Amino acid sequence: MMTLATFTVANSLQAAGRGPALPFRVALADGRQLSMQRLLRVLPGKRLVGEAELEGSRVLAKLFVGRRCKKHWQQERAGLEALVLAGVPTPELVAAMPMAGGGYALLTTFLDPAESVVESWVRVAGHQPGDGEALAIVGPVMTMLGRLHAAGLVQEDLHLGNFLFHEGQLFVVDGDAVRVISRGQALTPSRASAKLAVLLAQLPAEWDGQAALLSSYAVGAGRALLDVPALHEQIARVRAWRLQDFLSKTVRDCTLFAVERSATRFSVVRRQEAEPLASVLASPDGAISAGVALKDGGTCTVVRAVIGGRVLLIKRYNLKSLSHALGRAWRPSRAWHSWREAHRLQFLGIPTPAPLALIEERLGPLRRRAWLVSEFCPGTNLLSHLSADREPSEEVGRAILNLFESMHKARISHGDMKATNLLWYSGRVLLIDLDAVVQHRSPVAHARAWQRDRARLLRNWPAGSRLQRWLDDRLPGT
Repeated sequence: MMTLATFTVANSLQAAGRGPALPFRVALADGRQLSMQRLLRVLPGKRLVGEAELEGSRVLAKLFVGRRCKKHWQQERAGLEALVLAGVPTPELVAAMPMAGGGYALLTTFLDPAESVVESWVRVAGHQPGDGEALAIVGPVMTMLGRLHAAGLVQEDLHLGNFLFHEGQLFVVDGDAVRVISRGQALTPSRASAKLAVLLAQLPAEWDGQAALLSSYAVGAGRALLDVPALHEQIARVRAWRLQDFLSKTVRDCTLFAVERSATRFSVVRRQEAEPLASVLASPDGAISAGVALKDGGTCTVVRAVIGGRVLLIKRYNLKSLSHALGRAWRPSRAWHSWREAHRLQFLGIPTPAPLALIEERLGPLRRRAWLVSEFCPGTNLLSHLSADREPSEEVGRAILNLFESMHKARISHGDMKATNLLWYSGRVLLIDLDAVVQHRSPVAHARAWQRDRARLLRNWPAGSRLQRWLDDRLPGT
């Protein structure tokens, strides 16, 4: 018979970090025992959310510990009650009470099966704007948001993960972030527009002009938004803020990334990859020695390595000499830059191999060698894949133009636009070798950089060749 650990006081959970041993029990104030079976989210020292069992019934348990835990517990309860009063579907409240040894618990029904809208959206994210299947997923969310605003409610942590599909119905979760602005009275148009922009900014920019989304919102809100140009300006501002917020997370310890920092070393890895890549993080040179060399030059070494049955690409940025080392010591490494820019591209929907881990040798504030680990994409570069005497196929041509249109719209330049840095893989053209990638704030600076990128790309094929003419006619000009 399995013995469950019992946390009798809140500070036990507070000190348990991200991975308390499972299963565990907590005693509720009314004497009942809650058994936590599976953790879904942990904010260390603050909150644990997971699937639990109470008197033989499955529940979703949120355990609030640490400073200000009572405030957040009260906000969660008040938010759920506000949703219920507004007639908005949300999981039923089962219990909300203190825990016997401190802290607070809030339990709701466990929706099973359930799928977050984020999970649903992943299946259709690559579909064309206005696609019927995609609209069937995101349209109901827009309608639900309209219902919230019509009832005078806002969701301060508005993202697709706070909406769940269960048995054909859409539910709103996370009552902690629900606020009553004007109970029973619709939000002002300006406030409603600002909140709608937050949600729309999480969709690809190509969806910004989809009238069907605004129509779905209007169905729930009972009115249409009049100032659409202002809404689009708000979307752009929110999208820029979200990007910067995400990039800051890529180099600090958080839910998505695990960071280890010392006087001699810095490493960051996608948290879900921490265990599979443990051997690489411990000895990146060992992984390189066991891999197949793709490039071994003075400035970098690149290998294909099999780690845990998965093929990865490991790139080490070398230091050629003492002067080279001194010149790089005070600046972010090229691995650091490539790590950030790879995440930037992925955030913007621009195809590039997934970055998995970054390692830097350090001596206090000084940076030395660095390693970048990413997924290996066994594609062919465009210099090999394309022939100068013919136009690309319709599929490849469309992928090429989609890539450069996305880069151009985001004001991104590559800095070394060789055809060998473009991979045809799985129906897309991927951008690789991101050492010199820049997202420009100034349209003028971007125009200059794009002209250099454009010219470099065209030089990959003979002047006047059929392929070069095709590209020159279709690539963005300025």
